Amino acid sequence: MWWHVYPLGAVGAEVRPSTPVDDRPVEHRLQRLVPWLDHVVDLGLNGLLLGPVFASSTHGYDTVDHFRIDPRLGDESDLAALVSAAHERGIRVVLDGVFNHVGREHPAFRALEEQGPGAPTAELFAVERSGWQAGDPVPVRDFEGHDILVALDHDGRAAEDLVVEVMTYWLDRGIDGWRLDAAYAVPPSFWARVLPRVRERFPDAWWSGEVIHGDAAAIVQASTMDSTTQYELWQAVWHGIADRNCFELAHAVERHDALLPAFVPTTFVGNHDVTRIASAVGERFAGHAAAVLFTVAGTPVVYAGDEYGWTAVKEEREGGDDAVRPELPAAPPAPTGLTHVHEALIALRRRNPWLHRAHTDVVHLTNTAVVLRTATADAAVVTALNLADDPVEVPAADATRVEAGGGDLRDGTLRLPAAGWAVLTA
Repeated sequence: MWWHVYPLGAVGAEVRPSTPVDDRPVEHRLQRLVPWLDHVVDLGLNGLLLGPVFASSTHGYDTVDHFRIDPRLGDESDLAALVSAAHERGIRVVLDGVFNHVGREHPAFRALEEQGPGAPTAELFAVERSGWQAGDPVPVRDFEGHDILVALDHDGRAAEDLVVEVMTYWLDRGIDGWRLDAAYAVPPSFWARVLPRVRERFPDAWWSGEVIHGDAAAIVQASTMDSTTQYELWQAVWHGIADRNCFELAHAVERHDALLPAFVPTTFVGNHDVTRIASAVGERFAGHAAAVLFTVAGTPVVYAGDEYGWTAVKEEREGGDDAVRPELPAAPPAPTGLTHVHEALIALRRRNPWLHRAHTDVVHLTNTAVVLRTATADAAVVTALNLADDPVEVPAADATRVEAGGGDLRDGTLRLPAAGWAVLTA
């Protein structure tokens, strides 16, 4: 179970500096995350999912050197110290691998601009070669209209070899796996060539691909990834709660269940690319979202700050992500009520590890109330949500004990207060 942090923002680095990458001094900021590791343990989590840490021009996703830590964060020794401190606490570390594209300042692409089709790095990029001559602008594919992000050629051997080399380099230095950024934009056949080569040396490494749309089960099967991000469930959680439409949530939970025979999705209710969950659903409903996250199947991820109920809205403009990627305080703040909710839910999940892949039944459903029962033949966890401004009585689904949230359990029914929720066990 992961704690996800966006390092450049978290340590207070300038995201859009005017100084060229090669001229930036090394600033040892990555160590600022070490005091937060005990907080990760206190929450009950055991994984650190780091956003991009490699040298880049701006926000980290325009990489210029996969083998160098961004000087705004520090150097390789800083990452080694962070990984070591995490491992000492039983925390595994995953890095963000941006392998669909690189930044225009990447030396391999600069060589292409300067030398044209004869550049030794030409085979690395997705270029339309017909009619292209030295001196012409490089007709390279970009990522979703972002001119600064130039796409790699995933059909050729050059990109394959590069990614294998990058992955094994950092796995050899102690990390435990990779988040595959924009994995949906890369042909699954590329991952199917890369990942087995890496697994030969690192059989215990874990890969989760960022998949926003498409047939996730088919992508996992074809790519050999271990998991993909569950955007459909995330959307249904916040839409369902914000719109008081539990039918949308229930439908997504049923579709989520259908993925489990193929793989276990990476679940979340917040990340570095989306509006904070407390802003999306309203602060009094953030606990409802957390309750769903930790009681349905999946590999849960908590985005740093969501456990405190931090608020921020993503905006579609330059810098529109900055608010959801803030600088962290030097040390973790005092726990809030929502922090304690996370602790209780994570503790429940640790006591019931079967939740990782268990199926969920919808046992009660109205526009503003839902009861979910996640169970095996021997145990059950029941999650009841009330989105209405009045109390509601719902079936307890054979549960006998309230573990988190609040409700009055009696005679096989559960009375939830207005805007209340409860997680129970049988």
